[in-house]
Amino acid sequence: MKELRILYMLVFGFLAFSCSKDSEPEVVIDKSANLLSAGDSANDILSNETYDKIQIEIAYVTGFRPTVTAISDFTDFLNQHTFKQNIEIIYNELESPNEENLTLQKVAELEKENRTAYSSGDTLAIYIYFADSPSEDDDEDEGLVTLGAVYRNTSMIIHEITIRKLASQSLAISNADVEAATLNHESGHLFGLVNLGTTALSDHEDTEAENHCNVDGCLMRAELQFTLSGKSKYDPLTGVYAKNQNPACILSGATIMSLLSPTKTGKTVEVPGLDAACIADIQGNGGR
Repeated sequence: MKELRILYMLVFGFLAFSCSKDSEPEVVIDKSANLLSAGDSANDILSNETYDKIQIEIAYVTGFRPTVTAISDFTDFLNQHTFKQNIEIIYNELESPNEENLTLQKVAELEKENRTAYSSGDTLAIYIYFADSPSEDDDEDEGLVTLGAVYRNTSMIIHEITIRKLASQSLAISNADVEAATLNHESGHLFGLVNLGTTALSDHEDTEAENHCNVDGCLMRAELQFTLSGKSKYDPLTGVYAKNQNPACILSGATIMSLLSPTKTGKTVEVPGLDAACIADIQGNGGR
């Protein structure tokens, strides 16, 4: 009889555990705030009206983690131009997708599989993927390579393998220099520059290259060609804001190397900053 009571207790305990387990609600993550078009979250990034914290998820393929210096320069850039003083960096090491090159559609698929940080409460989340594969849009015969691209309102890819190859062509320019220039430029487009969600308060958009500045020396100059060519439209079949007909983020290696070369009077490399017109635009949309 005692053994029978013990058996009843075990069966009851198992059923109670099963019911408790089955009754646990499934956690559903709301990703909608991170599935918008490039530039749509410009005010949310620049101001503290909706979010007062930024959480940046750095997802990188093993062996292609960005430099500490570049990430520090990047956060300094955000502190300089946004009101976000609470910036958290989290790292997510990933296996290689083993792709010869990457399309933006494939990048979006990888994000869906691997992204862990999404905007919630008072925290805005940004996802940056450092890849071990070049872009399919590269044309090395013409000296044109893709360093990075913004393909959603809080999503960015950095082709780290291409950055390292480009930086290796100079003894003076480091991986960190090219990483920082790319991150900062792409962030300019997350800020909505130029006319990509943040209205241009003066006429400084390049007439031949949408969403780029025409002011000499500006980080957003068309010659840099770091970023999305025009505001893209959502493709429900691929779940990505596909680029327009022009290639996204095509960069002349000679141009960036020239821009980052040490000045004649100094020995240090200087990453270009935003010009007065771009700064005025982001200030008009809630930035510093």
